[in-house]
Amino acid sequence: SQLQISVVPEIACDEQKLKQYILHNCNLSNKNITGIEIQKRSIDARRKPIKYQLTVTVYQNEKPVENQIKPIYLEVSTSQKQVIIIGAGPAGLFAALRALELGIKPVIFERGKNVKERRRDLAAINKEHIINPESNYCFGEGGAGTYSDGKLYTRSTKRGNVEKILDTLIYHGANTSIKIDAHPHIGTNKLPQLIINIRETIQQYGGEIHFNSKLTDILIENSTVKGVEINGKEKVVCDKLILATGHSARDIFVLLHKKQVVIEFKPFALGVRIEHTQELIDKMQYKCDGRGEYLPPAAYSLVTQAKGRGVYSFCMCPGGIVAPCATEQDEVVTNGWSPSKRNNPYSNSGIVTEVRWQDISDFHHYESLAGMHFQKSVEKACWESAGKKQAVPAQRMLDFIHNVESKDLPKTSYLPGIVSVNLNTVLPSFVAESLRIGLLEFGKKMRGYLTNEAVLHAPESRTSSPVRIPRDKDTLQHPEIKGLFPCGEGAGYAGGIISAAIDGQNCVDRLVF
Repeated sequence: SQLQISVVPEIACDEQKLKQYILHNCNLSNKNITGIEIQKRSIDARRKPIKYQLTVTVYQNEKPVENQIKPIYLEVSTSQKQVIIIGAGPAGLFAALRALELGIKPVIFERGKNVKERRRDLAAINKEHIINPESNYCFGEGGAGTYSDGKLYTRSTKRGNVEKILDTLIYHGANTSIKIDAHPHIGTNKLPQLIINIRETIQQYGGEIHFNSKLTDILIENSTVKGVEINGKEKVVCDKLILATGHSARDIFVLLHKKQVVIEFKPFALGVRIEHTQELIDKMQYKCDGRGEYLPPAAYSLVTQAKGRGVYSFCMCPGGIVAPCATEQDEVVTNGWSPSKRNNPYSNSGIVTEVRWQDISDFHHYESLAGMHFQKSVEKACWESAGKKQAVPAQRMLDFIHNVESKDLPKTSYLPGIVSVNLNTVLPSFVAESLRIGLLEFGKKMRGYLTNEAVLHAPESRTSSPVRIPRDKDTLQHPEIKGLFPCGEGAGYAGGIISAAIDGQNCVDRLVF
């Protein structure tokens, strides 16, 4: 039988205590419980005592059912059906897995390195301030998600089968808790091995993955894809191309614009990444001095309006790290990630505001690339203000609101370092004003959130793509280029790992041979 129950954390997290609670409180006609399986789990911290809301399946006189679903992949090494996929992020990898299910051979070209080799380039950013433009936090096997923690929460339930994506991740090594928790998360420490497992599946069944293989041209004749050029020399013939290059592949946007392939400006968001101590966030959210061993590090989600412009939290990382995510040497970019245990002493979140076409009139001469160039200009201004390294400009929260430079800065998890700068002087004025108003409103919603012990790191600028590559809503092909399937975050059709994975699978489902 299935039960909806509300229990204190020490019961929810102890199977024996949970069994006793169910026996004594749930009026079961049959007291012989042979198994308990938690189906869904969320925390209700609105009032004391804090409780877990659980959906539980109780087995009586029967063994629990094995629910893990094993995907069925087909051998495709000799298949006559083939699709070229550009990018080995979530959209590209899940497109390849779907191709295997349908008997189509996927051939992935990824500009970056595999996950293990990529780590050296991440270390070089943190320790030596050196950016490899092909291998960094954004580019490489697994995409930006690999080293930005694997949050799996999504609202994209109408776009495709979320359960199938989660089952596929579990099959490749993710913890089964991702199907239970209200806001599932894998953790940056565990994601690399999962990505390796997916790669091995693709190769085992005859698919191909080529690293250090950058798309440098799309060969188009008579408005039809005929092939791709890799690394400026290798020509690969194809008539079906899934373009899943991510939101930071600016060179791809420039290439499409140069080839007069229609692309569009897309509204996006820009702001800062704020870091508090995790202890303070726990105290605010759980309304207690210590959360104890049964409650996870607390998260938050905030949204408000600032003179009609949205301001909201983005990619909140409890027990996390602020990371350097630039893709070129002359820019700085922040993002955040958490390990699976979320056990670092700080929490961080993007706090961003909307960027609309009318906000960036100085960049309109770049046409559809206006948002990209505006984004780049903010990243470069921040880089210059912090000494032209991977250190970022930073400011205490109340100092930012009062428009005064911070005399000193507290410790931070951002390894390349922070430099005291009045962020009101480097962020666009409409962004800074919206953030000031938004932060004051957030302080009213979460008492204690407004504190000068919190640090703003700038900029948080890669929340989503500033460009949309249009496509037909039925065929998912570009409306003017037959065989071109714009896909995932970089094309403007996803906003996270799950939605990108779904979009990759949807694109493969539309292939017609």
